Formats: sequence, structure tokens, C-alpha cells
Amino acid sequence: MDKKIIAMIPARTGSKRLKLKNLALINGKPLIYYAIQAAKQTELFYKIVVNSEGQIFSEIASRYGAEFYKRPLELGSSYTKSDDVVADFMNANSDADIMVWVNTIAPFLESKEIIDIINYFLDNQLDSLITVENKQVHCMWSGKPVNYNSDEQFALTQKLEPVQPFVYSIMMWRTTCFLEEYNKNGHAFFCGKFDVYPVSKMSSIIIKTEDDLKMADMIMYLKENKYNDYKVKYDPLVSNEKILK
Repeated sequence: MDKKIIAMIPARTGSKRLKLKNLALINGKPLIYYAIQAAKQTELFYKIVVNSEGQIFSEIASRYGAEFYKRPLELGSSYTKSDDVVADFMNANSDADIMVWVNTIAPFLESKEIIDIINYFLDNQLDSLITVENKQVHCMWSGKPVNYNSDEQFALTQKLEPVQPFVYSIMMWRTTCFLEEYNKNGHAFFCGKFDVYPVSKMSSIIIKTEDDLKMADMIMYLKENKYNDYKVKYDPLVSNEKILK
């Protein structure tokens, strides 16, 4: 690969909904561990850097084989805009052609999916990308139908056009395009040629609250211990194989 791609793993210390969430344990390991490991396993990044205003994450980065960038303290508050965080990091790592934001809030994102996302970005010559989840559900916005017609019979969910809420597990930009637009307009998340990438159901699980953390802890435990051996089982009444076809 002829592009220098850097992984930036953000880790604020001042999370409001779940304090120090990046250091909260999931199946015995801190949340941030899973992002670092997934990035390392891709073998695509020339640098993997934890970006935080908190010095505590320097030790965490060292423990798991990543580098550490201490962002300015004013970029660590709950009011900080992500555009400013990205621009600051890009200016400090100006040798990177592409910056990939690998989010700690998606602990089930795996290296293969990161590779697929980066290849999609490169193959389609994109300048910016954000991951989404395809959800085939009836949705409304401001009291109006988004992907169905209320004057018709209730649409089958499998026939609906999927809505695509942002997942944020991976976001990425071409450095020159981002900085050019940021310096001109003060924002650049959707700079240049933008597209989205739908991630898997597991990768769309994101950690925002304590309840999210509890759920992820249980899922990770099962995944690490016996998830790979999982097979769908049925009630004994389902004995006729033809029923399943």
C-alpha cells in the first residue's frame, strides 16, 4: 500500500454519561484495549496513536503497544468539537496521507472489517467516510414517515429502504482534503467525496452508558468463551427438517 495511513484512537477522560469509560473493563480488559488490538491486527497502519488530554492514557498506550499523543487540555472537554480534535491531530502528524479514527466505543469491531472499510475508501477514491448501520425498520422524523407511506398498507420490514444511523466505529479522511476545508470553513467531517460504509450487527454495538457496558461485558464473555461454537437450536417440536427449509 503506497499511502501512509495512521490510526487515531481517541480517549477523553471527561466522559459525562459513563466516567472514564475507556478504562472500564469488558471481560477483564479496558474498553480501549479492543480498539488498539483491532487496529494492530490489520497490519495496515504505520502508526497507531492514542489521542487524549489525560496523561494516564500514555501508560495504557505503552502497555498495549501503541503510541501516545497528548492533545491540548482544552480539547478534552465534553464541549469539544470532533473537527477540532481531528485537525489538531493531523497537524501534529502531517506526514500521514490518511487518518483513520478507530473508535473505542465499538469493542466488537474486528480487524477484517477495518481492512474492508479502508479498501472501500481507497477503491472508491473517497476523501471522507463514516460507518453506519443498515436498519430496516419503520422510521419517523419530526412526525413524518421517512421510509414508508402511511397512506398504504403497512410495509413489510424486509421491503423497506434501510435507514442508516451513524455508528462512528470508523471514520476516516484524506489529510490534505480535511485540513484544506477545515482551515477554510472551520469544519470538515464531510469533506470532498463522502460516503458511508455499513458495518456488521456486532460492530454496530456502541458503548455510551453503563447499561451498554453491562451488555457488552456479557456478550464479550460469551464471544471469548463459546461464541465461535454457537449453533442455532430449536424446540424439540421442530423435528422435521422440511420446516426449516
